[in-house]
Amino acid sequence: MNVFAARVLVVDDLEANRFIASSWLRRNGHVVTEARTAAEAFAALAAHQFELVLLDVNLPDMSGFDVTERIKADPRTSSIPVVLISATSIEPEDKINGLKRGADAYLAEPLDPGELLANVEAALRYHRARARAEHLADRLTRLTTATLSINAATTFDALVSAAAVGAADVLDTDAVAVLITPAGAVRVASAGARLPISRLRSESSGLDQWMSVASPAVGVKIVSSDGSPWHSAMPGLAAIARSKPMRPPLCIAVEPAAASTVDDRNLLLQLAQATALAAEGLRAFAEEHSLALTLQNSLLPRALPNHPGLPMTARYVPASVNAEIGGDFYDVIELDGTVLIAIGDVCGHSIQAATIMGEVRHALRAYAIEGHSPAEILRRLDALLERFHPLSGLTTMYLLQVDLAAGTMLVANAGHVPALVADDSGARYLDVKGPLLGIGLAHPEATEVALPVGTTVLLTTDGLVERSGVDLDEGMEMLRAAVSHSDDMDELSDRLLARFGTGKQDDIALVVLRRP
Repeated sequence: MNVFAARVLVVDDLEANRFIASSWLRRNGHVVTEARTAAEAFAALAAHQFELVLLDVNLPDMSGFDVTERIKADPRTSSIPVVLISATSIEPEDKINGLKRGADAYLAEPLDPGELLANVEAALRYHRARARAEHLADRLTRLTTATLSINAATTFDALVSAAAVGAADVLDTDAVAVLITPAGAVRVASAGARLPISRLRSESSGLDQWMSVASPAVGVKIVSSDGSPWHSAMPGLAAIARSKPMRPPLCIAVEPAAASTVDDRNLLLQLAQATALAAEGLRAFAEEHSLALTLQNSLLPRALPNHPGLPMTARYVPASVNAEIGGDFYDVIELDGTVLIAIGDVCGHSIQAATIMGEVRHALRAYAIEGHSPAEILRRLDALLERFHPLSGLTTMYLLQVDLAAGTMLVANAGHVPALVADDSGARYLDVKGPLLGIGLAHPEATEVALPVGTTVLLTTDGLVERSGVDLDEGMEMLRAAVSHSDDMDELSDRLLARFGTGKQDDIALVVLRRP
């Protein structure tokens, strides 16, 4: 069997020449189509796929040189090898002209069968090697694009989708990707009309066990997916990868024909490995994020004081799962005859910010219990941050010290979003200002503000009012317009968070209090 067997177009106006050349080619395993003229040759090239053209130089309607040049100029046929033959144009300059016009070989008649077949095989060998190289280069380019998409995924759902789409694009096939989240949930994505995702999800029971058994301890390998719980939905090959021991594996499955060569299987393995590494990054981030959230939640009040004369509610919402942890906090401290309510935000997003927040909150409680006024508390916190956390400890804070007996509250602000007060006359922000903490600027004395019966006060961090592409003043006005003093405080808090706090890249702390 001739490994170079190909579909060949033989173009010659002499029947005897066509018969001889075609006979030699057919006996050597090639499939031959014959044409007598250039017009017939172009029609055949438009209708069929050929791997080689054997072309006579002297055709009745066009020179073989011109035909060659036209074949090579057409993107659809430019890669097809052309072997020119001639009984008359056999001078060196004829051969040079033919080769310059795009011919891959030039033979003089009468033809020797061995020479003809050797030239055909040489042209086919080069053509196929070039085609394989171009095909692989194209798929490697697609692999690069797919890998960039995989590494850009910020959620497990986005990652599994990028892996499925990437495999389908790289290997020109239907594909399925499956991974297990840190919470143990199975995430499935498909790319291909014949792979309904609903069916795959319904047949995913036991998939994690199959993947764990089939996968390597560490690394990536290709296995048959016939034994998987969802083989009836997409039989084929699966590349299963595991980034670390005891980590849940993931797999990318494709049709067997799409990964029939060593090169294609290597591409599939690389794609699965890239997905596993990206999944490991997401898992590490999720674990760090969870640790930071646990730290931050442990530093917030476990419960608010149950004070009949000053009911209140509070919310803390961490930034979206893609963002680092922030330093938002709130606290409520019952003192002798008064209640101190604090809300603040350590600038930055990191575990360091959350740690500084813990220090600030503990210091705040200590200064409050010592009996210092709101303004003095801010001054002492400013000195503490400037000394122990220069630059990294910049913090905003708002303090309200409520005296129910007097019906007033002392207000001190250190660069924070002002308190929003709502009563029968509407909602308004308190015009109390002061510099943020940690930069050593003087802090003014607190301002005394009346707190009549029926007044609602809302304190929040800037995560609730800041919106991408929207001026801060506009965000504050939208919040003011959404607050009423008669709203149930829990319903108000939940409504505000649903409207203004979804998908934010910053933490949100919210405290609502009312004098009934």
